[in-house]
This record gives sequence, structure tokens and C-alpha cells, in this order.
Amino acid sequence: MTPPGANAPIMQVDQVGSGGAGDGSAVARVVLVLAKAPVPGRAKTRLSPPATPEGAAGVAAAALLDTLDAAAATPRARVVVALEGPLAQAVRAEEIGAALAPHIVVAQRGDGLGGRIAAAHDDVAAAFPGAVSVQVGMDTPQVDAGLLDAALRTVESGADAALGLALDGGWWALALRDPRRAGIIADVPTSTDDTGRLTLAALGTALGRDAVADLPPLSDVDTADDAVRVGSLVPHGRFARAVGDLLPVPGGVSS
Repeated sequence: MTPPGANAPIMQVDQVGSGGAGDGSAVARVVLVLAKAPVPGRAKTRLSPPATPEGAAGVAAAALLDTLDAAAATPRARVVVALEGPLAQAVRAEEIGAALAPHIVVAQRGDGLGGRIAAAHDDVAAAFPGAVSVQVGMDTPQVDAGLLDAALRTVESGADAALGLALDGGWWALALRDPRRAGIIADVPTSTDDTGRLTLAALGTALGRDAVADLPPLSDVDTADDAVRVGSLVPHGRFARAVGDLLPVPGGVSS
């Protein structure tokens, strides 16, 4: 695995998960997960309070693990994880390391979130020429393999891009027929109430609005209320259990 923080190229690994393409055939589809090591005090800080910093990181770890499960189960797809932060200091580090082992891990690089997104897509394009991609983060643990497969099929069937808007004004997924096109959005302001709208506009200007498909809107997990709401959508996953155990709020999801 590429050491977190290193400016290194993608490294292939021999073992792949059940959903991956690891039999030596050409890789035609990639799920790209942009992830942050769930280190206390650095991950999901808006959950603290009511959670402790360790509890917030535990919720983030569960979200990442559930997201990796969905990515690994996506039919015929290889999984690439662009990771930021020291995994050795993360909550559930051993479990996350085991979940990452079947996949390809690359350190995030570039200036700002937009630059890191573009760089991760460039790494995917260099490693798997001609593959389509869908990128997600670790803020939508309700994502499943069906949603990821549908996003990939959208760009496989003719769209140049597909964007899934988030209910908070951002976006949760970006599918691209050519991953190098992520550079289109490198300069779009992130973490604002209109990031999603501006991202859609940038893609539409560059590619043509008719070439950009819409994916279903989803709720990101930023606040404790978000976490409780999303946890109720996937009550049997790690995320819901972590919310029930680590978020001391009325109405928290039962483990």
C-alpha cells in the first residue's frame, strides 16, 4: 500500500475483492474512493460535539468501511482509493488496512480539494487507459453497489459525465467516460452551498449540458442530524451501529 502522505504513483496489488477485475483482463470500469484517514480530531469534526473526537472518527471509520464494501461489490470494477492522512493513527486502522489491501491505494496530491480530485482521476486514467470511472467520498455510507453500477452504466451508454448532487448543496458522485475530464472542475469552489450547482455548470459548459446526466440526489453526512438520518437508511451496516454507539443524541440509531 502506498504510504499515506507520499507523492507516489498508483501501485498495483495482486489480490482483488470479489467485485474487482483482477483476472488479468483489461479493466474497463473503476470506482474511485476519495478518503481521509479517520484520525481523532481530524475526521468528521462537525460531529464533535455531541460526539467525542474519538467517537467522530469512529463514525468516519464506519462510513469508510461501508463505502469500501459497496465499491468492492460493484460489478466488473476495480477499486482505487485516494487516501489522505496517517492511517496508522486512525480509528479501526487494522480493519481499514485489511479492507484496503485488495485494492489500489494512492496518496492524494495537488492543491486544494479540486486539485486532489483531478489528480486522483489522472492517476486512474494513467493506470487504466480507456476505463470509465465513478468517484465517491466517504460521506455517503448509504451508497450501494447498485448505485455505483448505475452511475458507471450511465457514462458507458453515452453520457460524457454524470453528477449526483448532495442535499446540502455539494455533490456525492461524479462519473466520467474519460477520467481526465475531472480537470474541468479543479477550480470549482468546494464546501459551499452552491458547489454542486457550480460543478454542474462547469461540466455543462465544457461538455455540453446534454452530455451531463443526473444521478439521484443523496444526503451527505456532515452533522449529527445527518448521521442519524443516513444511519436510519442503512440500519444494518457498520455506520448505523457506530452512530448508535458513538453519537449520544436523542433518536440515535440503535445498534
